[in-house]
Amino acid sequence: MERLSREAAKGPVDVPFLLLVLLLTAIGLIMLLSASFPSAYYEEGNPIKYFVRQGVFAAMGIAGMLIVSRINYQRFRGVAKLALFGSILLLILVIIPGVGVTRNHATRWLGVGALQFQPSELAKLGVVLYFSDSISKKKDKMQTLRYGIAPYVVILLAIAALMMLEPHLSGTVLILGTGAALMLVGGIEWKWVGGVLAAAAAGAYLLIGVVGYGSSRIAMWKDPWLDSLGDGYQMVQSYLAIGSGGLFGVGLGKSRQKYLYLPEEHNDFIFSVVCEELGLIGATIIMVLFALLILRGYWIALQARDRFGSLLVVGVTTLLAMQTFLNIAVVSGLVPATGISLPFFSYGGTALLIQLVEMGIVLSVSRQMKPSKAG
Repeated sequence: MERLSREAAKGPVDVPFLLLVLLLTAIGLIMLLSASFPSAYYEEGNPIKYFVRQGVFAAMGIAGMLIVSRINYQRFRGVAKLALFGSILLLILVIIPGVGVTRNHATRWLGVGALQFQPSELAKLGVVLYFSDSISKKKDKMQTLRYGIAPYVVILLAIAALMMLEPHLSGTVLILGTGAALMLVGGIEWKWVGGVLAAAAAGAYLLIGVVGYGSSRIAMWKDPWLDSLGDGYQMVQSYLAIGSGGLFGVGLGKSRQKYLYLPEEHNDFIFSVVCEELGLIGATIIMVLFALLILRGYWIALQARDRFGSLLVVGVTTLLAMQTFLNIAVVSGLVPATGISLPFFSYGGTALLIQLVEMGIVLSVSRQMKPSKAG
């Protein structure tokens, strides 16, 4: 059996998924160069500094993706616990005064100088690996409170509590959503999903209605023109960028909002620059590419050889789907601002590197798809 598994790991990767990843990465680098050169020149004195740095991490990420795709995904079981509990330890280090790095009133980073990363990115991968490994072994036990609900809820709540201390609302939403998706696919009953959603709604009410966390974001989401030069400034500038693009856009590289008008134009709000430069048609094409990648990921999950492989791909694909949807929803005003990046596009070397490694996990599973349905 082990010999057959090793042989299956040598099968071909899913080419459509690989091509979509490479295409989105390439487009993302082009848009990052366009969106970032004004701020890179202003902040660093080098208009291509952010692009070059992102390009280096993209190259490392693609290499990592190809290497991981060659590994039999069954071997990821061995690092699942280390990935989860190691990332929890890093999240604890982040909130220790003097250890974590603070930016924009949030302490989410570890590292020194330019070599910084967000442990939350590792926590996302840790949850996917651990939950996939553990849930794949339980089958019918997933319908019980003791074995199928409680252990995973405790883990998710512990991670959520650590991340909210940073605070990092968007990362918390992504991890809770991905964990819930894996539990649901793993076999928990829908009534538990309803209970979790009710608890999440109650928690959100307490945070916003009682504690007041994020209340200004809600107000500015409803009407950013109430304080267009203050708390609502970023959303107003995002709307102006999107509206200026029209149907065909002002042209690649010709955005006006990126000239230090739109905050985070090369990070969380890079999609606003995409809309301005490429217009509705260009932005729609990019959204279609993301949709195709997500759908292809779930298709690979359906064709996976075993339960573990299917859960791995569901976890990674759900992370990608939620992050993409939330970012586009934020910059277009569909949901309140949460500070979430756009996969493959937003500036952030370690985040891009980890995203591409996650794509490598999907490709690894695709090498062992069921022969009768792999075509």
